[in-house]
Amino acid sequence: MHKPVVTCGPVLSKVLLVGQAPGDKEPVLGRPFAWTAGRTLFRWFEETVGMTEAQFRTSIYMAAVCRCFPGKKPTGGDRVPSGEEVRNCSSWLKNEVEILKPALVIPVGKLAIEQFLPHGKLDEVIGRKFSVRHFKRTFDLVPLPHPSGASPWHRIEPGKSLLRQALALIAEQTAFREIRRNWPKQKATKGILSNHG
Repeated sequence: MHKPVVTCGPVLSKVLLVGQAPGDKEPVLGRPFAWTAGRTLFRWFEETVGMTEAQFRTSIYMAAVCRCFPGKKPTGGDRVPSGEEVRNCSSWLKNEVEILKPALVIPVGKLAIEQFLPHGKLDEVIGRKFSVRHFKRTFDLVPLPHPSGASPWHRIEPGKSLLRQALALIAEQTAFREIRRNWPKQKATKGILSNHG
């Protein structure tokens, strides 16, 4: 794994999004989902619930199964972290769940989904809500496919329809609705802070 560690910063939220690992651009830009996959992910939320990237980043805590860029595969594309690397990073996610006590967890992509649900095909888990007990906490879980350009799954059926169902389920969750209700306050607060700080 290649340092530096990539984190989202201090966001106190009852909604936790868990990705796989940073890509090669995220360490340079200093934030998760900062490149192509991130643009796709944030577009999904903007088009379905009207949530901008800025609102997302200030309202939803973003974590990852592994916190450092795993490097490239010899054949191209990002390498999937090994089981040992996942185990070495697992305490971070466990601690975040204990601190945040999320009501809703959104795992993005197969590796993240597999941390919470038994291995299954994407079309068996995307578009569904699960009640999960993990790290001594019970929460709702709504998986999303990885927004990578390398995977066509979310651009063809049944992936397109299941993705829409998943985003609709997320939008209906109480914790997510509460975030949406607070957007104007967050925007005003941010403006006050930036004007005086």
